[in-house]
This record gives sequence, structure tokens and C-alpha cells, in this order.
Amino acid sequence: MRTLRFALAQMNPTVGDLEGNTRRIVELMDAARAGGADIVAFPELAATGYPPEDLLLKPDFVEANLEAIQEIARRARDVVAVVGFVDRDGPVYNAAAICAGGRVAGVYRKRILPNYGVFDEKRYFAAGDRATVFTLGDVPFGVTICEDIWFPDGPAPVQTRAGALVIVNINGSPFHRGKAKEREEMLRRRACDMSAIVVYANMVGGQDELVFDGGSLIFDQDGQLLARGPQFEETLLFCDVDVEAARRVRARRTGVDESERFAFDRSGFTPTIALDGPRPPRRPAIPPASFEPLSDVEEVYRAIVVGTRDYVRKNGFQKVVIGLSGGVDSALVAAIAVDAVGADNVAGVSMPSPYTSKVSIDYAGALASHLGIDLTTIPIAAPFQSYLELLAPVFAGRERDVTEENLQARIRGNLLMALSNKYGWLVLTTGNKSEMSTGYATLYGDMAGGFAALKDVPKTLVYALAAHRNAMSPVIPQGVLTRVPTAELRPNQIDQDSLPPYPVLDAILERYVERDMPPDDIVRDGFDAAAVARVVKMTDRAEYKRRQAPPGVKITAKAFGRDRRLPITSWYRGWARLENRTWEPT
Repeated sequence: MRTLRFALAQMNPTVGDLEGNTRRIVELMDAARAGGADIVAFPELAATGYPPEDLLLKPDFVEANLEAIQEIARRARDVVAVVGFVDRDGPVYNAAAICAGGRVAGVYRKRILPNYGVFDEKRYFAAGDRATVFTLGDVPFGVTICEDIWFPDGPAPVQTRAGALVIVNINGSPFHRGKAKEREEMLRRRACDMSAIVVYANMVGGQDELVFDGGSLIFDQDGQLLARGPQFEETLLFCDVDVEAARRVRARRTGVDESERFAFDRSGFTPTIALDGPRPPRRPAIPPASFEPLSDVEEVYRAIVVGTRDYVRKNGFQKVVIGLSGGVDSALVAAIAVDAVGADNVAGVSMPSPYTSKVSIDYAGALASHLGIDLTTIPIAAPFQSYLELLAPVFAGRERDVTEENLQARIRGNLLMALSNKYGWLVLTTGNKSEMSTGYATLYGDMAGGFAALKDVPKTLVYALAAHRNAMSPVIPQGVLTRVPTAELRPNQIDQDSLPPYPVLDAILERYVERDMPPDDIVRDGFDAAAVARVVKMTDRAEYKRRQAPPGVKITAKAFGRDRRLPITSWYRGWARLENRTWEPT
């Protein structure tokens, strides 16, 4: 065989929907066959959805997944399908079934199990111990899973030393900013180093806090990009690869005829499995497809839209509700919601207090009009006054403080949850990562809800995303983007009364939260010691709030909850030396 035609199935499975995932895999397998594919590759754990987490501890779930993979294999005729599933042999394995000829012709078990950041695979899986090479016609190929390909001394080089000309790597690779470029460069290096064609199939869609960006890739043996799938879209990406060219390059670089090497080396590694696969008739070549990668801000926006859409839909909700304050955060969340589920499925609620300015009310109304969503106004002055009167005897002799401010936020949270209960709407909260980091949010108030679209988005990025959305169509009033941020919970309040300016705050938080820089080192980067101590102290003390926050889309390399897990009860005071000024930076 001079060429192989691959189809990469960027599918969006749902965790636990074994029947639905099986149906979708079979549909895509049939489409791959109709498109003349020799091999179709599906994502990691496509049969179960990814990550299934503690569902893997349920024997009945694992058994149902094994039944599903047998049904998929039964339908795999005239095309070879590489499908992620959970294998079991005493322990369970993150595995790939190589389905051909109506059966599971072989299985590869993931060898390198990630156990950092969002990954917790050693909790569930045993590691595989083989690097099997398969053959289709006279073409040897290896199958690996996600993390396996990231290591230059992992199973893929073992497979290529055993003669594999193609490495098929199936993935559930979660998105964060900048990862697509990092992934692409790694795969390019791996293809060059191994003198092998690398086929990388990735998942798309949202699962709780995680979102998968697709962007499947194929590189030839020289590291040249042959195909790139779109980001955040389901697709079936076809590409013809020239395996004869890979043979020639391998022979030239090693001085060994590949057929001889394969026959010699395979006995030293793992058994080779020959597949009952198609021998397709001569077919016209197809032009390679290569979608351009999205810009930095655009891919973040798309990630949040897809994560929000799938959280709403996969959890059985039809409509969402958002409190519209006239500020940039709620405006951006409303725009994201409309792009995710449609204007007819988004309800806005304005809840002015005695401190809400007329301009805030006007901005909320203009935003709703531009987006085409319904807006309900529920003033909270009366219930706020009732709370004050109710608490007056208990609070006698004490000055007003943040307590009275938080009452307003909690009244709003109660109203939104009442609408959620009555109509079955999902409440989208509007807090951003800067606020969640420092605790500049009210428990059971603005934190009350089902999903936090901006939970991992720093305030400075909120403005960039809002500007990006307005470039698509101007829906957010310009005044929202230029006004001074304010919670409007007391007269003349602005966020900077309680926080450093957001550009400074976000720069400190990026170093402390995402890069784990010690406070001393942040000061050495040129930041004021008092500001650093204040921000670090607020961040550490707000852990108990974050534990009670709703889930939200992960878009940075280190998100709260999934990636960053600190104890609530902790006596470590990393900020103390700065706060007590017992240390002077050099």
C-alpha cells in the first residue's frame, strides 16, 4: 500500500451516555467508510466520555462499556476503527480497541498515566506494559493514547524502532490558553525524531470545567503539517498519507531496509497483530484540509461558549438566567450565553438597589435589546429595607459595613434562584477569576448559581473578550467597557477601593496563582511589597469561598478547583514577611 487514507473523528461524547456515544461512533465510522478511509481514529475514552472519574469504580459501568465496544467492533467492516474505551483484566485500563473485520482485533493500553493538574489517572487505571505494532496490508503502525506521545522516550519510539511507519495517537486533551501551539510543536518534533507519520485525533466539547478544542493534526515523517482540524467543532477530517515516502525516508536515515528491520525487531518488542482490513480499489486523491488556528482571544471566547453550551445541554437545561448589573462581567456572560444556547433561551434580570445608578439600568436595558433577550426588572429596595429593619435590633450600636452590602447581593441571589426553581432555568454567575482569587465576591449572593462562565477569566481578559465579541457584532454598550468598575453596593463605591488596579492585580495573581511564584519573587519582579502581601493574603484566605463556588470553564494553565487545590485550614502565611516588613528586597 503506497498510501493510507485516515479519517480523524473529532467527536463530542457525553460522559456516561454509552448508548449515545456508541451510536455517534458508528455514524462517524460509517461516514469514514463512505469517504474511503482505511483507518478512522476516535478520541480517548470515546465510548465512555472523558473523564469518567469515579464512574470507573462502578463494575456495572465498566461492563456496559465493554458491551458497547463489542457493538462498535461488530459494525467495523471495510474500515479499521481505533476507539478509546475502558479495558478490564482484573484492574482497569485506559485503552484503545483496534476494531476490524467485525471484531476487536487488538487492544492497546495506555502506558503513561498523567497524575498532575486536572489529571488523576493513577487513581483509576493500571498502566499498560506493551507497545504493540499492528499491520494493515504491508503498513506497520502503532497506537498510543494522549500522554504517551508527549514523552520522547515513551512507547511511540519503541513502536517505530519495531518498524511502525505511522503512530496513531488518540486524545482527550483539555484546552488551556497556548496549549494548541505547544501541542503542535511537540508533535512536529516527535514526527521528525521518529521519522514517522504522526496522526493525532483529539476530542471536542465541554465536560464540567473542562473543554476540549479538537484541532486534530497529521504530520509526515519530515515534520510537515499535512492536516489540521478546526477547533471546537465536531468534524471528520480526511487525509491521505504517503507511507511509501515514509519508508524511503526511514531507510535513508537509518541505512536499514524497513521490511528487514521490521521482521527483525518485532520479536524484540511485542507481538505484531495483522488486521483483517480493507483493500480498497484505486481511488482519487483528496486535497488535504488544514484549518487555520484561532487567535488567542478568539480561542478563549470559543472555549467558554462551547463549555457553557455543553454544560447547559448535557445537564438537561434548556434556558439560562443572568443577573444584569450594567457592568462588563454580566454583559459578557449574557453575550456568551446567547452565542451558546440562543437568545430565546436566555433571560436577563435587572435588580436595582438604592445605590444602582440610572446609567447601570440603562446599560442593562440596552444590552438586552442588542442581544434580543427578555429583561425582567425586580427592584430590591423594599426587601433590602425589610432586612435592615429586621436586623436593626440585633445590629444595634454597630456601624454599617460590608454586611449591609452583602445583604443586597444575597437578595439578588435569592431572586435568581427563585426563578431557577420556578422555571427550571440554570443560573449563570458573572464573577471573574480576579474576584474569585481575592474573595471579592459574596457567598450565597453573586456566587449563587449553577455555572460560572468567567470563573477562570482574569478581569483584564474580560475586557479583551468583550471587545472581541463587539468586533463580531456590537452588542455590549461602549460605555460598559469604559466605565470605572463598581459593585454599587454603597454610595460612590468602585472596585479599586478594595483591590489594586486590575492590571496590577492580574499581573500579581498570574504569578502567584498560575506560576506558584513566592511573594518575595513577585516583589523582585518590580511589584510593591505591600500590594503583593495584600493580594496574596486575600487569595489564601478566600479558599473557603472558592470551594463553594459553582464550576466554570478552565481556560488557563492553572484553574481553581481542578488544578489548584490548597487546604482551607492552613496556618502557613506566605505573605507574613512582606506584611511585617521584616524583609527588604535586594
